[in-house]
This record gives sequence, C-alpha cells and structure tokens, in this order.
Amino acid sequence: MQLRLDIITTTPKQIREKIFSTLDNYKEIFPASKEARILIKPNLNANMNALTGNTTDLRLLASVIMYLKDKGYKDISIAEGTNSGYYRNKISVITRLRVDAMAKRFGAKVKDLNYSEPVFIPFEDGVKGGIAKDCLEADLLINIPKLKTHFEAGMSVCLKNLMGCLVGQENKKKTHKSLARNILHINEHIKPNLHIVDGLIAMEGLGPTRGTPVNMGLIIAGVDPFLIDLLCAELAMFDHKKVTTLRMAEVLGLLKKEHHDFIKSLNIDGHKRKFLSPRGSLAARFIHSPKRQKYFLAIRNTKVFNYLCSTKIGGKILFKTGLRQDVFIEDEMSCKGLSIDWEKCTRCGKCADYCPIDINLPDGLDNEGNSCIHCLYCFMVCPEKAIIFKGEFGFVSEQLRQYDDIVRKIA
Repeated sequence: MQLRLDIITTTPKQIREKIFSTLDNYKEIFPASKEARILIKPNLNANMNALTGNTTDLRLLASVIMYLKDKGYKDISIAEGTNSGYYRNKISVITRLRVDAMAKRFGAKVKDLNYSEPVFIPFEDGVKGGIAKDCLEADLLINIPKLKTHFEAGMSVCLKNLMGCLVGQENKKKTHKSLARNILHINEHIKPNLHIVDGLIAMEGLGPTRGTPVNMGLIIAGVDPFLIDLLCAELAMFDHKKVTTLRMAEVLGLLKKEHHDFIKSLNIDGHKRKFLSPRGSLAARFIHSPKRQKYFLAIRNTKVFNYLCSTKIGGKILFKTGLRQDVFIEDEMSCKGLSIDWEKCTRCGKCADYCPIDINLPDGLDNEGNSCIHCLYCFMVCPEKAIIFKGEFGFVSEQLRQYDDIVRKIA
C-alpha cells in the first residue's frame, strides 16, 4: 500500500498559490474531459462562517474553483446537505454563508444535497440510508472538510464530513444508532478522489458548532481518508481511539499498521497543538451515554418531540442545556454595504488577506461596484474595527456574540 499526503503551511496571503501548487501534484486524478461533472463537498454544518472554526473557508473553496476553471473545467458544483436542524427550519446555510454568491462570482453552481435523489445503501441493523445520487455520479469528487472536534465522534474530518451526502433529515437521523459504523458505510459507497482539509482556522473544544477557533494555518491534502484523519488526530494530540470512526475503522481492518507507521515517520512536531476535548454538558453526557442513547433516539424521532424542538422555547431549552449546539435564528442578515472609517484604519492589510474574492481592500470597499459578496470576513478580522457594517445583522448577531473578540484576536 503506497501512502502519501501533503501538509501545507500557509499564511492568508499564500492560500491560492499553495492550493494551485498542491493540486498540480495530483494531476492524475483529474478527468480528461473538460465537460466532466466536478463536485466539491465542503463542511457547511452551520451558518457560522469559517473564521469561527465551524465551516469550510470560502478562500479555500474559491482557490479550488479557480484552479479548476484555469484548467478548463466547466461543470463545477459546490454540494452539501447541511445540518438537519437548519433543513428542518428551512434555513439555507449555503446562502447565509455566501457560498452561492462566491460560486456565482467564479462561475460555479451550488447544490443542496438534502433535496437530491437518494440512492439507498445498507446501514447497521438492516436499515437503509439514502445518499445523494449526485455524489455517486460525479466524475471528480473533492472532499473539503473542516478540522475540528466533535462531541459525538471525537473529531470531524474526512470520514465524518460525508454525513452531508445524506439526503434530508430523515436519512441523517438513521445514522445515530450506530454513528461510527454508519459513517464508514457511507465512505464505502462514496469515495472522493481527493481530500483537502481546511485547517486554516480549526476548532477545539465543544465542536462541531460551539467550540473555540484555533489558528493552525494548515491545509492537508491526500487521497486516503483514514490516513488523513489519523494525521489530524495526531496533530490535535488526540488518542485516535477516542475518534470513533478511526476506532471502528481499526476494528474492521481499514485503518492499518501501515497508516500508523507512515504517520510516525513524519516530522510534524512543529505543527502539533493540544486541542481541548469536546466535553459536553452534564445533560448531554448523560443522554449520549451508549447505555441510554438508544432510548433517547426513540423519543427524539417521535412527532411530538420534533414539534417541541421546532418551537422557540423548546429550542432555547435544548441550547441552554447543551443538548443542541446550534441556534436557529429566523432573521436573515440584510447588508446594505460596508465602508471604512479611515481615522481608525491602519492599513494593516488583514482585510485584503482574508477576502475570498480578492477585492482591493481597504480602498475597494468605498467602490460600489466592487463585487463584494458580504461574507463579512474583512469585517470580522479588522483589529481596529474600522470596517463599518450597514444594515441589519440578523442571525449574524449570535455569531458576533460568541466569536467577535476571539476571531479578531486570532486572525
């Protein structure tokens, strides 16, 4: 078994250059036909943007699309079946994260896999789970997960990210009776040609949504998801046996001695950082105990419980007790533009470094025809708070409440 991967260290200015040179190392995976269907699968589990450690960075997605366009490929889609709670509440995470605006800017499409045609595959205990046909029919599938901790799985990287290929809430719910094994079932049927891990700003602690962002400045690329996930556990200084997908993969013989030997041969001490563990609330730990979870799942899947979860008071109780990580806010952001307070601006250049679409910042914000997609990356990283938001924050208010100070600090 020949193993390989690429560990790329990067500054915000170098992301595009590093992605282009890395993808050149994987020329053998790219289809000969420029009409080939290319699907990019990010992690868009919540409406919290990438700088909080939650979701795949738009700068990374834009760089991959630009590379593919530069090589002449025409049919490029970003595809994700976002978190079932957002799906249930009819909230478009793809739109809120400005993924659709960014994709349009570079000539790509978006697909919500929650509404794809399902193809049913075997799960544990005779259950059938519906995965998106789009993922099976793609000529090239690129998986771009986020490096982060996960309360139930330990960590969420390449293997776990394919949960977003399940169609709708009804199929995502089926995984939880045997989460790790069912994730591996998905990976048996959906096999990305390439994995590119977003470790630019990762997440530690109570992931996948309520953790703490960590500036790692890393991109990891390769074709073997078991090898990459094992590397990510090593980088986060996690015992791989506490990552449920890796533990199960080892039991099944999918994670082999060769994987461990390869990771041990790498000189990665300079990249390691001890991640805080994803320790949940007392209520969450009680319910998610393997001894009790099956009873909770039986209640969770009832119509009455789902109705209570959909109410505002029910949602607040679940969030306060730690049984739910997300806050499903109906109010959309209404951005009427961004401008610069020149008395505060020091021209540090961070706004330009973090812009996914390469607007000439900060000067370009005063130009109404600047093609700004209102992702708010520049707004969130400005250390002097010199970028002025015009409009209503809506759902972004919760993001700013949790992460505003820390994002400005670590960026």
